[in-house]
Amino acid sequence: MRILALVPGGISEQLLFFPTLDDIKRAYPEAEVSVVVEPRATAAYRVCKQVNSVIPFDYESRNSPSDWANLLGIMRDREYEVVFLTQPRWSESLLLWLSGIPTRITYSTTGTPWLYTATVPYHPDQYQAALYHDLLQGIGVKSTCPELSVNLPKADLDWAAQKREKLGLQKGYVLMYPGPAAPLNADPDPYPVASWQTLIQDFQSKQPQLPVVLLQTADSRSAIGELSASQGSLKIAGPGNIGQTAAMVAGADLVITPDCYVMQLAIALNVFTLAMLGASEPSRVLPKPAQDDPRAVGIQSASSRLADLKPEAVLEKVWGG
Repeated sequence: MRILALVPGGISEQLLFFPTLDDIKRAYPEAEVSVVVEPRATAAYRVCKQVNSVIPFDYESRNSPSDWANLLGIMRDREYEVVFLTQPRWSESLLLWLSGIPTRITYSTTGTPWLYTATVPYHPDQYQAALYHDLLQGIGVKSTCPELSVNLPKADLDWAAQKREKLGLQKGYVLMYPGPAAPLNADPDPYPVASWQTLIQDFQSKQPQLPVVLLQTADSRSAIGELSASQGSLKIAGPGNIGQTAAMVAGADLVITPDCYVMQLAIALNVFTLAMLGASEPSRVLPKPAQDDPRAVGIQSASSRLADLKPEAVLEKVWGG
């Protein structure tokens, strides 16, 4: 069986789709699974072993008729039997109908239900991974959404081990990611450098034996540059891909991060995570916490702007439990 999923959005959206992919493979172990994702999100599939091919397509650009025709040609050539669409917009809905794929599934909120063979109820207030997982009801899979998980390539684990040795990290560390929040379907929301300074200094004062490591990516490079200029020698890890990022996350005792793909990686790796949230509702982006061991804890800005979240409130969450 060949199965296709169209998943618009960034890396976080892809990671939150992983539990759905896991259950597709549980239900159909021999299935060949492909995903159509935005170019900026293809990197997510380095840490996924359930997908056979990743097809880049820029959903957000003003695609020409030839762009749509190329994607339609791929769909027809590969003779998919089932297709899922996570955002049932008119253009993608028409494309799926034209593809001739026998089983076409999306949410009941679609304005063109006649273009699909099945629609499933849309419950937008639940955890996003569970919302995606509901699509499987269209093929008769009614299991509970599994936990988010990722697969780390050995080369990336080796890179992280070498990086930790180079940074002198003998035991544990706190990993902070001073990049912007990237809420689902919303604009980036940065956290002020001054607030990051407060967090770093407080950890260095209260837990000097527990190093603070800053995770440097293209999105956090500017903030880390400012932090380095003001605070001198800081431990910085600059991974080259999402697998290396995940491997650094996996070795941390605690991850402090805004709502972004780093947060989702920490959740997938079962690392203690303090998630700083702006516009995102905790119930949408964080799994329901276990009563005896809540690994991922969110703290939300009252104004829905991450910049308004006081570092003192974050630290109270850390030290106050």
